[in-house]
Amino acid sequence: LILFFLYLLPYRPMEEGNQSEISEFILLGLSDQPEQQRLLFCLFLFMYLITGLGNLLIILAISSDPHLHTPMYFFLSNLSLVDIGFTSTTIPKMLNNHISRNRTIPYAGCLTQAFFFIWFGGIDSVLLTAMAYDRYVAICNPLYYNTVMTPKVCAFLILISWSWACGNALTETLLLTQLSFCGYSEIPHFFCDLSALLKLACSDTFINNLVVNTVGALIVFLPFTGILISYAHIFMAVMKISSVSGKQKVFFTCGSHLTVVCLFYGTVIGVYFSPTSIHTTQQDIAATVMYTVVTPMLNPFIYSLRNKDMKRALRMLIPRKLRFIIRL
Repeated sequence: LILFFLYLLPYRPMEEGNQSEISEFILLGLSDQPEQQRLLFCLFLFMYLITGLGNLLIILAISSDPHLHTPMYFFLSNLSLVDIGFTSTTIPKMLNNHISRNRTIPYAGCLTQAFFFIWFGGIDSVLLTAMAYDRYVAICNPLYYNTVMTPKVCAFLILISWSWACGNALTETLLLTQLSFCGYSEIPHFFCDLSALLKLACSDTFINNLVVNTVGALIVFLPFTGILISYAHIFMAVMKISSVSGKQKVFFTCGSHLTVVCLFYGTVIGVYFSPTSIHTTQQDIAATVMYTVVTPMLNPFIYSLRNKDMKRALRMLIPRKLRFIIRL
């Protein structure tokens, strides 16, 4: 109903005056220095390739190994797919800007980028909660694990992740179309960030900010609360284990997921839900790079370093793919 109402809203043209509606934005990127730009291009190209290759290997390893056809790895393969989409939303455009030396992005292209960025970010948030719930059931209720985490339940959790995040992204993007942009069109970022776009708007952004701080915040704080509750129960269950080896096994099982949660939520909350007076624009950009580029790149390594099953699947996958390439 909310989305239907937003579709019916008429576009509010800017009031008549000396200023005219802009048709494109300028992405200022990370640096104006040519030497730094070349270094950043090489660095981000390397990280993008590592992200794509690493997450693709995770997906292929999980799909090709029947032993990994479990809820935990099902969620992990979806997370890897989302991470590929997340980085592909921003990095290719930034790399293209460095090559062409043209930093402009059309109005429609900017809104499209903002939509997919919000969408993939929201999916990441909810997926991490689904993975925490999976660990909670496996550790606190192991006897009921196969009964609770059925294929239908897992598919439902994935559906919730994608649809909830899509609804949030569509709502915030449609509200952006109701704003007028004029005069100053430079975005001090390497992509069309929602908060930066709201600062450039000439018209009233009260509704937009209200939605960001309510509906948008729900997709961050509700999943984060679910993760905290899950790990609170896991921690209490671990305290009841008498053997040291048993406790270590649980911590090894949850350590990878906790690392990713801290990297993702720590930077997201720091950038979008903390007072602007306590951090600068450059600090925001650095934190954004952390959760949009660095975290997706590190995820395959974090989830496979201490995971014997994943290491075995990768060792079986890589030689098989190499033999296939050689035959071609």
